[in-house]
Amino acid sequence: MSESIDAELVNEQPESFLSPLYHFNINMLTPSWYRNFSVRKLAYSLSVLYLAWMFAKHGVKALLVTEKYIPVVSVIFPTGWSSAVLMLVGVIDVTIACLLLVRNRPWVLLYAGIYPFAPLILSYVATGELELIGKIIIQVVAILALFTAPAEMNFFYKIKQHEAYTAKRNTILGSLILLGPSAIVGIVYLLPNSMDFGILVSFLMFLSFFAAVGLASMFVKQDTTDDYLVAGRGMHPALAALSAVSTWNSGYMFIGFIGFIYLMGYSAIWIGVISTIGQFVAWAWLYKFIQKEGNERGLRSLSSLVAEKAGAPEAKLAAVLSVFFLAIYAAAQLTAGGKALFVMLNWPELVGILIGFVLVVAYCYAGGIRASIWTDAAQSCVMIVGSVILCWVALGNVGGFSGMHENLESQSATLVNFLPTDISLGISLYFVAFFLGGLGVAGQPQVVSRVMTLKSDKDRKQAMIWFFVWQTPFIALMFIVGLASRVLFTDGDFDAELGLPALAMDTLPALGVGMILASIFAATMSTADSQVLACTAAITDDIKPEWREDHKTTKKVTLYVAAAATLISIAGLYIPGGDSVFTLVVLAVYGLGGIFVPLLIIRWLGYKPDSFHSIVMMISAFTGVIIWTLLGLGEDVFPSVPGVGAAFTSHIVMCLMRNDSASNPFGRFEITQEHRKKFTTFGVIALCFVGVAEASYAIYAPDSTEDGFSDEIRMYTIGNWSFTTLEIASGSQEIASGSSIQVTADYAGADGRPIGYEFTATHSDNEQACDFTASTIDDDVSIEGGIGEYLISRTDSDDTITDGAIWINTSLLEADSMPIAISEAQIIAGLAPGDIGLGEYSFELGVTANSDGGVICQNNDDSEIVDWKIEIVFLDSFSTSYTTG
Repeated sequence: MSESIDAELVNEQPESFLSPLYHFNINMLTPSWYRNFSVRKLAYSLSVLYLAWMFAKHGVKALLVTEKYIPVVSVIFPTGWSSAVLMLVGVIDVTIACLLLVRNRPWVLLYAGIYPFAPLILSYVATGELELIGKIIIQVVAILALFTAPAEMNFFYKIKQHEAYTAKRNTILGSLILLGPSAIVGIVYLLPNSMDFGILVSFLMFLSFFAAVGLASMFVKQDTTDDYLVAGRGMHPALAALSAVSTWNSGYMFIGFIGFIYLMGYSAIWIGVISTIGQFVAWAWLYKFIQKEGNERGLRSLSSLVAEKAGAPEAKLAAVLSVFFLAIYAAAQLTAGGKALFVMLNWPELVGILIGFVLVVAYCYAGGIRASIWTDAAQSCVMIVGSVILCWVALGNVGGFSGMHENLESQSATLVNFLPTDISLGISLYFVAFFLGGLGVAGQPQVVSRVMTLKSDKDRKQAMIWFFVWQTPFIALMFIVGLASRVLFTDGDFDAELGLPALAMDTLPALGVGMILASIFAATMSTADSQVLACTAAITDDIKPEWREDHKTTKKVTLYVAAAATLISIAGLYIPGGDSVFTLVVLAVYGLGGIFVPLLIIRWLGYKPDSFHSIVMMISAFTGVIIWTLLGLGEDVFPSVPGVGAAFTSHIVMCLMRNDSASNPFGRFEITQEHRKKFTTFGVIALCFVGVAEASYAIYAPDSTEDGFSDEIRMYTIGNWSFTTLEIASGSQEIASGSSIQVTADYAGADGRPIGYEFTATHSDNEQACDFTASTIDDDVSIEGGIGEYLISRTDSDDTITDGAIWINTSLLEADSMPIAISEAQIIAGLAPGDIGLGEYSFELGVTANSDGGVICQNNDDSEIVDWKIEIVFLDSFSTSYTTG
């Protein structure tokens, strides 16, 4: 450190991009401060004293838990937390006030200028008052203090001379600091009042944090294609691992996997357990090979690994296929983000997809793969905390593990069985598909790119430990969340993939909901960004290798790929089943796994296939996955089995029959007579295990119809509806204008359980014209009431008014014109009337007389005779038909 009479300068060597934030340290409460006083020091002193006073004043009020602050805090936090939150805020504000006076640094002034906009937004939400001018004054004063700070080199000059801060970056940073807070206030101000502002504010707060982490990478990046795609191969193992967890799971885990658990129950655990085993094999052996080859050959794309040189025919084909599947995968991430926003903020899915496109492009242009990894790591940390809280709260709402089990069992016995139902192709293939799906992580370019950012094999081993330590509890937490969602949301038209966001909405305070939503959205967007970058690497390194070192062209390719993924996601909204995240991810994951994993395995074994050999294997895998999916067989066994199976079959056939292919399919491992005997023994043992597994499944597997109705999801058409009504009360009454009467009826269930009710009021306006010039106006009759939560409210002047309510799943009534994906059990549950219609029906019937007049006189109309009746509605019968396609 070097001293000056005005400020203590902090000289950090080597400097980081954060150095300007603590470049100087100023203490105003020392005798030396008052020497050589100047206009500059006076301006600085007045600015800081004003800021310190404002923070100290609000800090003390918060510590005293001032009553008017409680509604502000309650926008995000539960009311019971208000005192504790206010006291914490008070401590922070008083601390900032002290720092401003005795240890003032640039970051303190930046915080002081930006922070007040947070309580401003909350205050507007709570009271409707927008005190924007005062907050802008605080921001201007903080900036003035930064300008006038009596240091030899002020904050802005330090930024200007720092090599990490180019003119373009400074413009972006300055715009965010000056306009960002006001822009967020404007967004909140312009949104409709019906919006849940607490969730919105929390969402924007966490999303801004994640976005800031990603955008901060632009200050350490280098403008090279190698840094853009593989972060210069110097990423920390922990960051790479946390990013791999987030990238591998993201929209699939948060949306698709939750939906799979919702539908399958306990048997969904196998996809988590067995795929984790496959992932371990990939990390332990295949990733070792990938990391070594990538470093030695300077490769940046997975498609380059399956060829001896970049731009080879097999590399081009691998790149084309990876771009095809990755674009679908990226589209699934955008769709997942759109679904999350739809559930939690009621924004159309299209809006979420377009916001995702903007964020993806921003991540890519800010820091490339580094921005994605940093954001992934930040959201992984937040999401694991949020998942623990969500699980804890959800279990409390469903009665703990025992209550959850009993509720699931009451819905269907198959939900609490660890064996899946109706696996027509055998349980062995079912489990093998999960293992190959986990192994297929080695065939995911967006995950492999994380491994390629590691410098050494030691880093890979550390990253592997971080990966499984983080992912394993995360899978367990998501499993519990999926089961709790099934308990809490039983409507037949409930979208299973919305389980996580819906559960958060139902159980967490606004702060928690916003945190979960922001984590989901940030994860899906950064994963989509990773997939877009992987496509970019495939195109620039293999399809068009002449673009390999052209950084500007590389960024243009990124933009085009992001736009293509966005269009696929939008198109999926208008194709039946096209917005299923799980379906899109399964197709992409197993397609990529089938194409790359077999080739990586034989290369790891030392086999060197030529171009023709590699191309045949990839085409075989691609064909197997697509045909399997088109035939609808993926409902029983995921497409990884036919994809990988077709690739290895073609490999062995070519080894045996093709002259240009080496005859030993196992590469450097020679197969002797002794080895053949061992393989035969292992094969016999494996077949015995398969036989025992299949026999056990045949004996002990649950019957999907053991509770009377199938849980298999099919495309159902429901029609031929038949309804009847039963009158349970009626009457006629003259009601004076401006008054009302109460009418009631009791129904105990003697004739069955109703699905709804209808209330009918009839009147004939008795107003008479008092002279030939007079006209008449119909009177208004109002109806309010119902049973339980199913209430109606209507005012009309028609002679006959009929209104009512239905408490079964009304969306099923539309399934005669548009088939829906649902199970028979869900249909029965959705149409079950329950006990809602038993009890007292109570209505208030009122009249408002409207009278007119003529030139000579005014009509006399001060009452109306109203006939009324209450009817209950029964569902007599309906028919269903389905297709499995």
